[in-house]
Amino acid sequence: MRLAITKSLSPGARLGKDIYNEQGHILLCEGLTLTQKMIARLVSLNIPLVYIQDSRTDDIIPMPPVFGNLRREAINRIETTFLDMKNEMNLDGSFTMEQPNVKFTQIVRNIMDELNRNNELLTILADVYTYDDYIFTHSFNVTLYTLAIGMELNINNKNLEILGLGAILHDVGKMFIPLGILHKPGKLTEKEFEQIQKHADYGFHLIKNVHTVSHLVANCAYQHHERLDGSGYPRGIKGDEIHYFGKIIAVADVFDAVTSNRVYRKAMLPHQGLEILYAGIGKKFDNTIIEAFRRAVAIYPNGLSVELNDGRKGVVSAQNEGIGDRPMIRILEENGEQVKESYEVDLNKNLQLLIMKCLNIQEPA
Repeated sequence: MRLAITKSLSPGARLGKDIYNEQGHILLCEGLTLTQKMIARLVSLNIPLVYIQDSRTDDIIPMPPVFGNLRREAINRIETTFLDMKNEMNLDGSFTMEQPNVKFTQIVRNIMDELNRNNELLTILADVYTYDDYIFTHSFNVTLYTLAIGMELNINNKNLEILGLGAILHDVGKMFIPLGILHKPGKLTEKEFEQIQKHADYGFHLIKNVHTVSHLVANCAYQHHERLDGSGYPRGIKGDEIHYFGKIIAVADVFDAVTSNRVYRKAMLPHQGLEILYAGIGKKFDNTIIEAFRRAVAIYPNGLSVELNDGRKGVVSAQNEGIGDRPMIRILEENGEQVKESYEVDLNKNLQLLIMKCLNIQEPA
């Protein structure tokens, strides 16, 4: 099957994979023939890409869904705890963080176990969410990316737990920012942006007073918007002044932010998100962290339609372990025409070939 841009779908396309909401309920079932009304509904739900059945690619298997029940349990736990904190509106740490801390730590351990068991590259491209619960989904996604990076960097399990907890809680301070600012569809004013920036301070002060949580976790919330060149916030610190964990979460945070649908911006594709990171190497982000990210995450997920630098077009058919941007490609078109028999090209063995852009290839009539 292949990934298709939702807005470009035509009635009659058959869904290749179930689409779920955040509660784990099926919105649309695999095999369903899409109508114009269904397509419009998917667009209104801000679902940018869906898997579609295609006779030439039916044997291409999408990468596994992200942990199923674990994912839903984690997001629900994050949502419940964050909303409880918001209702308490208490930044002195006296909020009942002890119990959530235990459950968050277990979630981190479960994610680590899953990542250890699964040798495939990580992708969450096809995950579905709505704007209202973005902060909770984002917190989980950032935790996944952060732990994948940390494991690639061979950080020991004890520190991985601290890093993962810091990732889960990195945006908890946003619960103290007015919703009107968080969900504003247009450009923020200078004062509104100053309000947004305060979430790093809020998160730090909330977490640092919880005695059972490492102070490093608080610093993750405090520093995930700091940048190597000092251009970040809230303190504008630079280089080695930023803790390594803060640098890791910064990479995971930016990638998930730009590859997720937001009320004020459409999602980028993963390779575009990686380009954002590469553009900041040495200035904004640590090179070793970005390279670890590139090795751990599928930049071109299975089913994505692409064009190579020699003009051939095809679909990503499989991944090369540890090389997230050099997958296998099934060639479907060359010299502007459909090939009679598709064939595979391994980008890791053909280094002169590059993916130039992502496409929306239609199945021939």
